[in-house]
Amino acid sequence: MKKFLAVLHARNMEFLRDRSALAWNLAMPFLLVIGLAFTFSGGNKDIYKIGIVGGIDTLSRVAPELHGTRHILFVPYDDLNAAIDKVRHHQMDMLIDVSSLPKYWINSSSPNGYLLERIIWGSGGKLFQRQAVEGVEIRYVDWFLPGILGMNMMFSCLFGVGFVIVRYRKNGFLKRLKATPLGSFQFLFAQLISRLLLIMVITTVVYSGCNLFIEFNMQGSYWVLLLVTTLGATCMISIGLLIAARTASEEFAGGILNAVTWPMMLLSGAWFSLEGTHAWVVQLAQIFPLTHMIAATRAIMNEGATLSQVMPHVWVITVMSAVFLALGAYIFKWE
Repeated sequence: MKKFLAVLHARNMEFLRDRSALAWNLAMPFLLVIGLAFTFSGGNKDIYKIGIVGGIDTLSRVAPELHGTRHILFVPYDDLNAAIDKVRHHQMDMLIDVSSLPKYWINSSSPNGYLLERIIWGSGGKLFQRQAVEGVEIRYVDWFLPGILGMNMMFSCLFGVGFVIVRYRKNGFLKRLKATPLGSFQFLFAQLISRLLLIMVITTVVYSGCNLFIEFNMQGSYWVLLLVTTLGATCMISIGLLIAARTASEEFAGGILNAVTWPMMLLSGAWFSLEGTHAWVVQLAQIFPLTHMIAATRAIMNEGATLSQVMPHVWVITVMSAVFLALGAYIFKWE
């Protein structure tokens, strides 16, 4: 028992004396709760979702009674065709275009669209021209799948690389490598390729195995999907390498990795759509590579997007990967 208590006391003191790790463990849950409370604060939960093309202010002038109706979430859109596709796939209950002649779109098979149409008629919206679209509803599992695979890849990339390099540095393995002709970029690039191959194999096996039973919706090209996921995994591995470039404490590395993964997990759209949240939250989400990877993979799988259509996401992920890897190699510390 004395030996056990001695080891227990030593480990506790080791953790308590690591001020950075202690600070992260105390501050992170507090910041997470406050952030979620502020992000999803508001009044009563909206029941219906209506997309608006032409500006919500214009809608308030054209149909003030409809604009003032409670329990309806109005989401602005700039791309009319993209918004129509959301109505077609039951991702939005109705679309209203007030940029020119007032019109609205509903899905003929949507119960919410049917009810919203009657709300419009009773709210002075009979001047709107009716447009109907047809489309199969995208299952929740098909919408949710890219987020699940993306989160699994994120944790494997960041923690699988970050902890390994920190452990190498802590036990002196990197110090011995310093005496060899191996450069920092070569070492980090080898770590990246190794982890990338492992993650892509595991992700492919998980997707293929689940697809045998669930038969996921796949409208686009598997090659484009493979390219986007490979670039996304590369970017997140590069983040892990950057975090571990100079870190010598596993506890501190864990705190930093949690500080990166939790905001990415919550604000990337993996669990829920960010439509209708605060505008600054949507803008903040664009700095995370997981946001772009999930958005691109969902567009490929559920909407049949081509490589040219997801190129904005591809360019962002590619540039992030190059910057993080170069910066990690530049500041890398062997000892």
